[in-house]
Amino acid sequence: MTTAIETLDLGRQFGPVWALDGLTLEVEAGEVVALLGPNGAGKTTTVRLLDGVLRPDRGRALVLGLDPTVDGTEVRRRTGVLTEASGLDDRLTLTENLVSHARVRGIATDDATRRALDLLERFAMADKAGRLAQGLSTGERRRVALARALLHEPELLFLDEPTSGLDPAATRDVLDLIANLAADRGTTVVLCTHFLAEAARLCRRVAVLERGRQLAFGRPTDLAAELWTGLPVELELGGPAEERLLDRLRALPGVTEATATPVGVRARVPDRDAIPALVAAVVTTETAVFAVVPRPPTLEDVYFALTGHTGSDA
Repeated sequence: MTTAIETLDLGRQFGPVWALDGLTLEVEAGEVVALLGPNGAGKTTTVRLLDGVLRPDRGRALVLGLDPTVDGTEVRRRTGVLTEASGLDDRLTLTENLVSHARVRGIATDDATRRALDLLERFAMADKAGRLAQGLSTGERRRVALARALLHEPELLFLDEPTSGLDPAATRDVLDLIANLAADRGTTVVLCTHFLAEAARLCRRVAVLERGRQLAFGRPTDLAAELWTGLPVELELGGPAEERLLDRLRALPGVTEATATPVGVRARVPDRDAIPALVAAVVTTETAVFAVVPRPPTLEDVYFALTGHTGSDA
């Protein structure tokens, strides 16, 4: 696979504070990768470094084979960026906002108009194409800004919280579009977000950032394997498991954990093949088993384990 982005110990300092400190990752062409973290984690700084807007204080980066600090103009010609602020001109119509942006990028007026109308149609904004941007809702401005980022058909797309302010239907449409860009067009997408469900749906690999530091980078399943061994399994028994049953389960080969829950027991086994023996051990005590649910770690589990937070903290 061709490498779209490569960074090594990339860092940027603002005064005494390192906004980004030691980012090392590699993104393949056509891949959707998430930069995960709360505000202040370093996500936006990363995008600005990769797009050549900021110069690093340490380390290096290659974007589409180019050094952003040397070839920033060419990098920006081949990339698209959606920032948290839409940056629309309220004095212009939606079509004019898109066409003027396309003209700056050297796209002929007729072609720019056609692309603008096509994208507004795709984002369900065609009926407002001739309307001024002033007065648009947050979600509507977000859609137009994303359409603008796609006008020149970039090879690489940086999306900073792309679904912020969108209603559920618009969120679904934007996520579908992102997935299709990668699958159908081979567009590389870097998704900056704190919405873990979106990252889990779209991204093959994730980078977890906190206070500028990279805590991990890789597939969620691989990161989970580094954090935990075995597969959690929940058995619904109609009530908490008794200590005698828990001791029996703990004695089974490969079972490393067995704890009572309000409705049964939660155990950790080596893999799915060990589940039948677990269930059999419960049944032989004449305890009814109403449900058996394997619970492999989710991206949310991985994220909160790495950051040391809980879901309620977030």
